[in-house]
Amino acid sequence: MEEAPTRKIRKRSFFDWPIVFSAGLLVVLGIVVLASASFNLAKLKFDDSFYFLKHQLIFGLSLGVVGFLVASKVYYRQYEKISIIFLVISIGLLVLVFTPLGIAAGGAERWLNVFGFSFQPAEILKLSFVIYLAAWLSERGRERVETFGKGLLPFIILLTLVCGLLLAQPSTSSTVMILGVSLIMYFVSGAKIKYLIGIVLLGMVSLAAIIYFTPYRLERIKTFLNPTVNDQGAAYHINQTLLAIGNGGLKGVGFGKSETKIKHLPEPIGDSIFAVAAEEFGFLGSLTLIGLFFILVARILFLAGRVKDKFGQLMMIGFGSLIAIQAFINIAAISGAIPLTGAPLPFISYGGTALAIFMTMVGVTNNVARYNS
Repeated sequence: MEEAPTRKIRKRSFFDWPIVFSAGLLVVLGIVVLASASFNLAKLKFDDSFYFLKHQLIFGLSLGVVGFLVASKVYYRQYEKISIIFLVISIGLLVLVFTPLGIAAGGAERWLNVFGFSFQPAEILKLSFVIYLAAWLSERGRERVETFGKGLLPFIILLTLVCGLLLAQPSTSSTVMILGVSLIMYFVSGAKIKYLIGIVLLGMVSLAAIIYFTPYRLERIKTFLNPTVNDQGAAYHINQTLLAIGNGGLKGVGFGKSETKIKHLPEPIGDSIFAVAAEEFGFLGSLTLIGLFFILVARILFLAGRVKDKFGQLMMIGFGSLIAIQAFINIAAISGAIPLTGAPLPFISYGGTALAIFMTMVGVTNNVARYNS
């Protein structure tokens, strides 16, 4: 691995304001939308209208603020030294979801319960995987991307292990995200085109086979191709999200006034939260939300192009790509542009682990920008 420079490190101001501003507004909007989306559901399930909001503030926002500040303060090259340890721990946590410590919900095993505290190991993996891959690809330069035995083969083995565990949960959307981010980072590192084409083809064939032999995944593809069939079954979710988005019109029905979320919209605080935002704040509100994602990702990738340190550059590209891919998958799926998935919207959907991890990612990118003016 590259050694940290011995010369005096130049630092900019503590915050990169375009990153902090756009991410901060996304977090604030997320809390606002969640407050509306969760009010009725929390009252019904827990007799506490603010249950989900309080949980998000305590276990998501508070931990996220700590993660952001610590990641902004700690020199990012320190992560390179512990990247393999962090990855091994994350994979170990993924394995534990299949033990008695795991929590099954909605037919999936994606959560761990440790001392009464539940969290999603897959969200932690997103952070550790990007850091490890950045460290691995920056180690020994082009040998990692130009040779088969020391480059492509271990890369495929690692991807197969991680994606296999995610698919077993099952979590197809997380698998697609990890594959997408990995290919982008591998490409930026200078990988041979034939290697990239081979990985893409292998991934497409594998996913196609998995979808074909998994009834619920295949049903989602059929529903996407013909959403009018069985509109009270598999197509019900997407039809309700499209109805909510359509109800919003240009300016929306107003904060807290969505009717679709109360009786008809599945997962209003999770995968479908964008539909709630679109109904209450309309096309203009949706465009503002998408615009903030664009500003955040564009700023991260712009700064990545100016970073001369390979490890820092790859981390920024990885985190920026991850936010972009996950936001695109969620919004496109809820809008009917791609098959429906279980991908939450970054910074917006309910989930303390995800919010804390994404805020920590922003802190790391802020730190990289701080040391690479």
